[in-house]
Amino acid sequence: MNEETVWQELSEIFADPPETRDKCLQCKRPVPVCWCPGLPKHPICPASKIIILQHPAEAKRCLRTAPMLALGLEPGKCIIYRGKKFPLSKHEGLTEILNDKNSILLYPSPDAIALDKLNPVGINGQKPYNLILLDGTWPQAKAIYHSSPTLCVLQACKLVGVPTSEYVIRTQPTEGCLSTLETGAFALSILENDPELKDKMLGPLHYLCRFQLENGAVTHQSKEFLIKQKAYPKLIGRRLAKQLRMLPEEST
Repeated sequence: MNEETVWQELSEIFADPPETRDKCLQCKRPVPVCWCPGLPKHPICPASKIIILQHPAEAKRCLRTAPMLALGLEPGKCIIYRGKKFPLSKHEGLTEILNDKNSILLYPSPDAIALDKLNPVGINGQKPYNLILLDGTWPQAKAIYHSSPTLCVLQACKLVGVPTSEYVIRTQPTEGCLSTLETGAFALSILENDPELKDKMLGPLHYLCRFQLENGAVTHQSKEFLIKQKAYPKLIGRRLAKQLRMLPEEST
């Protein structure tokens, strides 16, 4: 049997398709680890909108919370744009949103004001907000901000006095870091003057964490906490050291 014949026979062998787990049609996660049972029974319809500017690398993460925001709110109440700078021609409708006087950016710039200093929707004639969140690691969010001049002229706001993240199966850089879902839930509950909104929106995160912990996952402390307890197993790099010098509310 010559080499050409061998290759011909090999080319005619059918490869078995890789076995894949069934995925939830809604959250796109494998059915056994779907967090959809934690979503509100009926999508929440706040007056304001959440606009997520997402770094492309964030979409590749396995445990993302931005989809929890999108599915927990009524269609059109959470809009996700993806890129490394904003707006671009492909970001349909984003320019109009960024030019809206009721658009605010949750980002700890030097002139950022505490979010709870703003008028809630309906108070003193306040119209619904467009709450803009940057979705990615702190370095990614910072890069997006500095490469997008339009973002720099928006009213910047920050959350103050936030509790420790409830995303307990993931290690946060500092004690004040929150997931995208938590950030959106806390901020929206303040802007809408509806404290119960937060708990309704955090349902899928609580469901996910509970499931993971019941199936072998362990609770994670922040890197900041571990370092203070002298229990951090790695050398502290320049980037982490820089993050730890930030105030808690400066985390994304």
